[in-house]
Amino acid sequence: MDDAIIAIEMMVVKMEEGYDRLKASAYAWSHTAAPMLAGTLVTAVGFMPNGFAQSTAGEYASNVFWIVGIALIASWIVAVIFTPWLGVHLLPDRKPAAAGHAALYDTPRYQRFRRLLTRVIAHKWRVAAGVVALFIVAILGMSVVKKQFFPTSDRPEVLVEVQLPYGSSISQTSAAAAKIEHWLQRQPEAKIVTSYIGQGAPRFYLAMAPELPDPSFAKLVVLTDGQGAREALKRRLREAVANGLAPEARVRVTQLVFGPYSPYPVAWRVMGPDPHALLDIAERVKSVLQASPLMRTVNTDWGSRVPVMHFSLNQDRLQASGLSSQSVAQQLQFLLSGIPITTVREDIRAVQVIGRAAGDIRLDPAKIADFTLVGSGGQRVPLSQIGDVSIRMEDPLLRRRDRTPTITVRGDVAENLQPPDVSTALMKPLQPIIDSLPPGYRIETAGSIEESGKATRAMVPLFPIMIALTLLIIILQVRSLSAMVMVFLTAPLGLIGVVPTLLLFNQPFGINALVGLIALSGILMRNTLILIGQIHHNQQAGLDPFHAVVEATVQRARPVLLTALAAILAFIPLTHSVFWGTLAYTLIGGTLGGTIMTLIFLPAMYAIWFRIRPENTVQQTELHLQR
Repeated sequence: MDDAIIAIEMMVVKMEEGYDRLKASAYAWSHTAAPMLAGTLVTAVGFMPNGFAQSTAGEYASNVFWIVGIALIASWIVAVIFTPWLGVHLLPDRKPAAAGHAALYDTPRYQRFRRLLTRVIAHKWRVAAGVVALFIVAILGMSVVKKQFFPTSDRPEVLVEVQLPYGSSISQTSAAAAKIEHWLQRQPEAKIVTSYIGQGAPRFYLAMAPELPDPSFAKLVVLTDGQGAREALKRRLREAVANGLAPEARVRVTQLVFGPYSPYPVAWRVMGPDPHALLDIAERVKSVLQASPLMRTVNTDWGSRVPVMHFSLNQDRLQASGLSSQSVAQQLQFLLSGIPITTVREDIRAVQVIGRAAGDIRLDPAKIADFTLVGSGGQRVPLSQIGDVSIRMEDPLLRRRDRTPTITVRGDVAENLQPPDVSTALMKPLQPIIDSLPPGYRIETAGSIEESGKATRAMVPLFPIMIALTLLIIILQVRSLSAMVMVFLTAPLGLIGVVPTLLLFNQPFGINALVGLIALSGILMRNTLILIGQIHHNQQAGLDPFHAVVEATVQRARPVLLTALAAILAFIPLTHSVFWGTLAYTLIGGTLGGTIMTLIFLPAMYAIWFRIRPENTVQQTELHLQR
């Protein structure tokens, strides 16, 4: 649409000067096609890091490069070929202005703008310094903008994770899940409740990974009517859990999120060689997180310690009883875990029959010592006669990362907070623990902030290629190193409008906002290319440098502002999107602020670069405008 607006606006101007429609369309092609193509390519190249990034975030953003690139090039083809054709057939005849070209830009509005530009060039150093100061303020303002990797999903499902102590039986897990399922079925928001006992749910969504089979784990997927019902159900379920629903389990209520999968949004990995030392360090980290109001729930992936029964053989008594260690192990396995004793065939299936001790004996720790074993001579030997039974608390699960024992302390953030902001805020109270770690131990940041770092690192190697291609396109268009530098310097000016917009509407800066910022730089560079092209055209027509800059800015102000306004209006509906909302706000604020800054900053920078000062050569300007 932007390119079409520029082409039609040029045709209208030329028809008001006295050109017929065919000649006006030819003029629009010859004077706007090349700079618009350069701007289109620059904008498309800006998305290249997202398109070729080898990361899980690239699964979301890679297609944006191809879709936007193809759409932009197609829109340019339409703007320079089909749009002029439509203009020839659809634009009404216009009566040429009586004073020719000069009258078109001699209205009170243009005169005020011309006087403003004259002051800008007269005070070019102050204007440039002011714009640079605003840019620095915008950079500093980014520190108070909320940070986000990917937003939460707008899907209506509520996810409920039920975790009992490791080692719990699947029947216990099923009973705990049944309590929650029964509560959910009585809620009006819950339309469908599906339970998965001993395992996670199937991967019905890209940004999730099914949990490994675990008898002590269950997951419930609750389908609601929409986002409002989802949030209401989440809130009430959390209150019910806090008031004692399924107290034997750790219940976590979450929802689906966009972006790469991370089990918890905020997490730290404690790594080191000694598991006992790791537990002490992890408890200190856990205490810091639990004391923070920024966190809602905190736990570790090793889980709570559980009682474990140990049996220590006395070798002297074992030999006297006629038993061996292997025989004792086999008989205890039979009594406690069970072993196959036969196979029963049912149709085409073979079902093993497991033999083991009765449940009232096998499941009672006080009766384990009374087990009777059979010696090699057939004599019966009580278990207590050949060893000692003891119960100790142990960690049920030891995890390693890169072959190093690792405990992950993780949790969910409080409502209306962003995980990157919480991770950054918690680093300060965690720093004393990190500074006091013994040699060989370390704490790494995990969670969504780690995934964000992976996505950024995947794009970094592509930035030099993107910059090189951008510079190549610009230099081929402007054929001047000075002009290329000026075009490139206007690219980040959109940040001046982005930061206030994000703060005003309380929007976070995440991966989508970053994509919007990259696209914004291409839009601003395209506008600068068109403006510099007009300056060069005016100079070739005989205008002195000062009036060439002023008149070029005046002539291109209307199409530049029209395209900016069209872009802003086009992105307003996207502001209501959960996924694309931050991108829309970024482009709205950046396009508005960046366009205004470009129309002010570029004339000042051009005047500084080429040492242009205001001159009283109005007659020369009027002579040119009358041609």
